Amino acid sequence: MEISVNVNGSAQSGDVEPRTLLVHYLRDELGLTGTNIGCDTSSCGACTIHVDTEAVKSCTMLAVQADGTEVKTIEGMAGADGTLHPMQQAFMDNHGLQCGYCTPGMVMAASSLLDEIPNPTEAQVREGLEGNLCRCTGYHNIVKSVLAAAGGAQ
Repeated sequence: MEISVNVNGSAQSGDVEPRTLLVHYLRDELGLTGTNIGCDTSSCGACTIHVDTEAVKSCTMLAVQADGTEVKTIEGMAGADGTLHPMQQAFMDNHGLQCGYCTPGMVMAASSLLDEIPNPTEAQVREGLEGNLCRCTGYHNIVKSVLAAAGGAQ
C-alpha cells in the first residue's frame, strides 16, 4: 500500500506491505534506529514515538495506520542546530539513563506527559510513565529528570 507520512518534519512516501509495523517502517525503511524494539508486545515502551503529538507505542501500530499523520521520533526532538530538547537535556543533566535502551521511549513518553500535565507531581510522573520499562531500574533519576524538565526541583 502507498503511504505518505510526515516524519520529523520531512515528507516521506512509499509502498509498504500492509502488515508492516510502524516501528519496522521507521527503522528499516527510513533508517531511524533511535526508536528501539524491546518486546514487540507493547509491554516495554522502548518504541514510543509521537503520532499527531500523542505518545504511541509504534510496535502496536501498522505503518498504513500512520498514513497522513505527523510522526516524531527521538531523532526529531533536538533542534536543527543540535540543541537538545529540554527533556533530553533534563535526562542528561539528571542522569536519567543507565544503559540507554529505554531512553528514547522514556523521553518521548515524558515529553508527551508534560504536554498533558505541564507541572506534574512525582506520583503523576510515575503513573504517566508506567507503560515504559527501565530494565536497569533507573526510575528515580528518570522521574527526577521529568520533574526537572517541568521546572520542578532537581
